Amino acid sequence: MAKNDNSVNIENSVERYHHGDLRSALVEEGLKRLQQGPAEALSLREVARSVGVSATAVYRHFPDKQALLHALADVAGDRMASAFETAMAAEKPGKDAFDAMGRAYVHFALKNPFLFKLMMSPEMMSGIAAEGRPRTRGMAMLTTALSELSGGKMSTDLQNIRRLQAWSIVHGLAMLMLDGLVPADEKLIDQVLASRIV
Repeated sequence: MAKNDNSVNIENSVERYHHGDLRSALVEEGLKRLQQGPAEALSLREVARSVGVSATAVYRHFPDKQALLHALADVAGDRMASAFETAMAAEKPGKDAFDAMGRAYVHFALKNPFLFKLMMSPEMMSGIAAEGRPRTRGMAMLTTALSELSGGKMSTDLQNIRRLQAWSIVHGLAMLMLDGLVPADEKLIDQVLASRIV
């Protein structure tokens, strides 16, 4: 067989991604590429080539690019929720921890602009609660934090409004900074988030 034959590539791929978990290797490569450019530029063929497998091997795990993008957005949601946990654990419970969650949201967006924009795109956000995707963990944490701030005395309707207010502030600030409309300045983040939601 020719040296560039797919079977040779697949054999070599075992050495390339070592642990044998091709799906994880593809996701990691996708995450790496989203540090360099937008999701629109991501190519399944190029991801496969970088990992060291044929394009057909990718389709066993991701039938199309959209499926890989969903997996990347799920990882992003999980990482953001972990960033919330880390930030909140370093602060006093209550308002300080709540503000730390907001700062973590903006910091995550600034550190991972292309991944953040993918994760928050309408295509990735639609139906995540119904599907129980990992991205709902961060929203559940926000709901819990708001409930704790109010002493559990908030109606469900008011809690939904407060959650939307809090999300709007951090998401709006993150997008303004990512788009270069306001400076990505730590002091400015603190000033904007100092305004109480509850």
